[in-house]
Amino acid sequence: MAGGSGPAARAAGAGAGGGRPLIITEDPLLLDDLLRLCAAAGAEPHVHHAVPEQSGAGGDSGGGGDAGVAGSRAGVGWDTAPLVLVGDDAARRVRGAPRRDGVFLVGRDLDDPFVWQRAVGIGAEEVLRLPEAENRLVDRLADVVEGAGRPALTVGVIGGSGGAGASTLACALALRAARAGERTVLIDGDPLGGGMDVLLGGEGAEGLRWPDFAASRGRVGAGALEESLPELHALRVLSWDRGDRVVVPPAAMRSVVAAARRRGGVVVVDLPRRVDEAVAEVLAQLDLVLLVVPGELRSVAAAGRVAAGVRMVARDVRVVVRGRCRQGLDADAVAGLLGAPLAGEVPVEVGLPGRVAEGEPPGARGALARFCDGFWQRALGPAQGVPA
Repeated sequence: MAGGSGPAARAAGAGAGGGRPLIITEDPLLLDDLLRLCAAAGAEPHVHHAVPEQSGAGGDSGGGGDAGVAGSRAGVGWDTAPLVLVGDDAARRVRGAPRRDGVFLVGRDLDDPFVWQRAVGIGAEEVLRLPEAENRLVDRLADVVEGAGRPALTVGVIGGSGGAGASTLACALALRAARAGERTVLIDGDPLGGGMDVLLGGEGAEGLRWPDFAASRGRVGAGALEESLPELHALRVLSWDRGDRVVVPPAAMRSVVAAARRRGGVVVVDLPRRVDEAVAEVLAQLDLVLLVVPGELRSVAAAGRVAAGVRMVARDVRVVVRGRCRQGLDADAVAGLLGAPLAGEVPVEVGLPGRVAEGEPPGARGALARFCDGFWQRALGPAQGVPA
């Protein structure tokens, strides 16, 4: 596993704040692996051979030397470490320690039938087998480094048919969330959509675009990612450039979206109508997908095929009907035909394209702005959850 590479390297492997994880192992090969993964996440661990409060004499080490009760005197103990990684060799020595959250049993033997028994014995919440679980472990270490709290409410917007207005709605949602005081990141997940920065009038703004992250491997730092993106209308935008690249590897897509979510607030993703491997990585991280459907029968038929692909990965899909329904349909009927809850109706604004062409961002005013404000008032309530 490696840290970031390419032009986005300054956003990879970065992070500040948070606590130091605790490693308990005497296995030198496992310790080397864990120290390497900590370095990839920007974490400086404390290393012990047993539970710090129960150890014999010795000294604490941030990089793998002998360890003992000195770490506990320095404020790092079983109870205080934000994350505890227990090597499989140390499971017996850890038995009897107080139960706590954030304990992981780590090993390399994929065929051990008793590993879960040892994990239950120490109260571990998960077994991480290396090297298969390296990405998972680096993500958890990154959360510790960056002091991650509640992840961002992450909403995807996808058109049920061509010209449905999904990109316009995604821009408007992000703009209204930012104007409501939410930390907001808008991610352009559609390489063939023309660029979200163009829609927001910021194609010349300085900052990284998707091709800069295409070669990245491993973790992307949340703070560094945000600082590297263009800031337009009080929100951060990850868009495409005007080059020929139209593919971002699924691993890079997963890492970037995860980084955007880690700092909380709101993340809005404009999605393409196809569901390939990279889009599936995004869908798996979304709290909600809004399927934008023009109110006509042919568009509803097309949206049904899109919805079928999205539902294979996404947890929650809801319908936004755009424009006046025709042919005897109403918004509830459209949602019923698609087998999804109705999130609302957005009327077509005749003058909106002209205002956008003159530099006004979608959602600055009018019916679209009112729809978005109502959506966020429901979604960003005291429980920070999406309404049922």
